[in-house]
Amino acid sequence: MSIVTRRSAMTLFSDPSDHYSHRVRMVLAEKGVTCDIVDVDPSDKPEDLAEINPYNTLPTLLDRDLVLWESRVMMEYLDERFPHPPLLPVYPVARAQSRQLMHRMETDWCPKVDLLLAGKGRETALTKARKELREDIINIAPIFADLEYFMNEEFSLVDCCIAPILWRLELLDIKLPDRQTRPLRKYMGMIFERPCFRESMTQLELEMMP
Repeated sequence: MSIVTRRSAMTLFSDPSDHYSHRVRMVLAEKGVTCDIVDVDPSDKPEDLAEINPYNTLPTLLDRDLVLWESRVMMEYLDERFPHPPLLPVYPVARAQSRQLMHRMETDWCPKVDLLLAGKGRETALTKARKELREDIINIAPIFADLEYFMNEEFSLVDCCIAPILWRLELLDIKLPDRQTRPLRKYMGMIFERPCFRESMTQLELEMMP
């Protein structure tokens, strides 16, 4: 019997060490959504995952007849289907700004994070990616002196995107200067203690921090 026919509840096929899967798990936890989370080894995926996801990628969200395979689409779908608490601003301008922030993170940060986590490539490319990502993170640190969350006064999907990356800084071998990043460090401490973050983590993710 395939994974499609044998599952009646919402199911997330999740890579237990992947920051894209982690962000979706954060949304599920924040919303209190009942969902079967299936940890999948990315090197040993179930054969029938490719039957429902043409890209055979993780995470994959299965909700009855609906299958989603892009993490940001999953996050927005969950926010619309389970509207409380809302994780995108109500007003169109603020909502568009949040979406643009997520897009910038996908474009500017995620390729570097993925390269460093894979650890594959020339050393010069890895060093360059690490340096640029570190500088990007340092540059956003002052934002948190004025706003409690990332460019917002309320917890949002943007925080769900950035928090899993910040949790992996040690794994990425990125060390931040204390003085320049004090507001960011305060934000990190708050986010890492947020119930949805703690509840969303796998054992592999818990072991990423010393």
